[in-house]
Amino acid sequence: MHPDLLRRYAAPAPRYTSYPTAPHFHAGIGGEDYGAWLARENGEAPLSLYLHVPFCDRLCWYCGCHTKQVKRYDPVGAYVAALEAEIALVASHLPHRRAVETIHFGGGSPTIVSVPDLVRLRAVLEQHFDILPSCEISVEIDPGYVDAVKLAAWRDFGMTRASVGVQDFDPAVQEAINRPQSFQQTDRVVALLRELGIGGINLDVVYGLPYQTRETLKHTLDMSLSMRPDRFAIFGYAHVPWMKKHQTLIDETALAGIEERFEMVQLIGEVLEKAGYLAVGIDHFARPGDSLAQALDKGAVKRNFQGYTTDAAPALIGLGASAIGRVGVGYVQNIVATGDYIRAVSEGRLPVAKGFALSDVDRAVGDAIEALMCSYGFSVRALKERYGPAAEVVQAQAAHIHQQDPDQFTAFDGDRFEVLPRGQLFVRTIASRFDQYFGRGTARHSVAV
Repeated sequence: MHPDLLRRYAAPAPRYTSYPTAPHFHAGIGGEDYGAWLARENGEAPLSLYLHVPFCDRLCWYCGCHTKQVKRYDPVGAYVAALEAEIALVASHLPHRRAVETIHFGGGSPTIVSVPDLVRLRAVLEQHFDILPSCEISVEIDPGYVDAVKLAAWRDFGMTRASVGVQDFDPAVQEAINRPQSFQQTDRVVALLRELGIGGINLDVVYGLPYQTRETLKHTLDMSLSMRPDRFAIFGYAHVPWMKKHQTLIDETALAGIEERFEMVQLIGEVLEKAGYLAVGIDHFARPGDSLAQALDKGAVKRNFQGYTTDAAPALIGLGASAIGRVGVGYVQNIVATGDYIRAVSEGRLPVAKGFALSDVDRAVGDAIEALMCSYGFSVRALKERYGPAAEVVQAQAAHIHQQDPDQFTAFDGDRFEVLPRGQLFVRTIASRFDQYFGRGTARHSVAV
């Protein structure tokens, strides 16, 4: 691909795990608003829960999450107690008891939670919600700081899927991101998970890291494939030192350029598809029998703050410091600082820092962008059936984007808008052209490749 074309389409753009994206949430939405929103959640469909654990045993310099390293367990224990209190607080605002079909633990490192605290957390969830027998419970795992006892406790909690962080196995890359982790450690954790009967194993790999090359990335992929995971989540390293100060510890001169990152993306697709995995959206790969691959066949893949998912719950309740949730009215994000979060909950307040109330135009554009990110196309007719005149904004923009597309990356017949195969690597950039808020304010994003 011509370098000029590549640079143009690889310009910074959101990852679109929500629409509008989190930088556009505002402080005009607070805990009282969220309480009123929850009171309107009168449906019968099961909910989805996201629980954020913002602590790690080590600080990886590449990380873009809201987390911090701790040397003692006391702060974690105090936080888990506040998390339990928030669960009760949220449940008290819902008009009736609700079932839960999906629970995701993110971090940080959720496995930092002690076994007694984990047992109590499950009991609190069961006290306030009906956790369905079929509930998928996924947990992010750092294989450098977990053992058989802790994994067995998570199995007893109900974990059905584990997302194991690999990132990269090359020693030079690991040193450059402060994440020493041997293949043997990782392989042992995956083996333990299988011995415990965990049916879904995901591996997370990152490209674009310092000192990473196509050759070292290929070696990491080959070693990862030897563990036979059900899914891969492949993330492009987002170098955002203006947001994450610890990223200033990374040598910027060792980072791959746009053309090298593009070559890495192509390599990943070639290696994983040759190994029999199906590409799901921009950064996930799944075995044909995996539920995500089955959802792809049915056109039922969704995208939220956890990436690509089969979760079709109409409401995602975010719990914990910095957690983001979505209910019928709109989005909310909790207070980021753990001390302030704990204080708010202890005072009986829903710990919301900001949010966004959705208009019908927002919903129509959001559905279009999600469809582009999941399946590279959408129907204007379907949007009009759901949102009426609000969908005309999407139709007009689709026509404009297609007309202004000299590179022929898109197709539009008045109803169906498609990103063609040669443009699909740049779907983030194309999606951003539908975004009514992109370019407003001071939000900055990582490159789109």
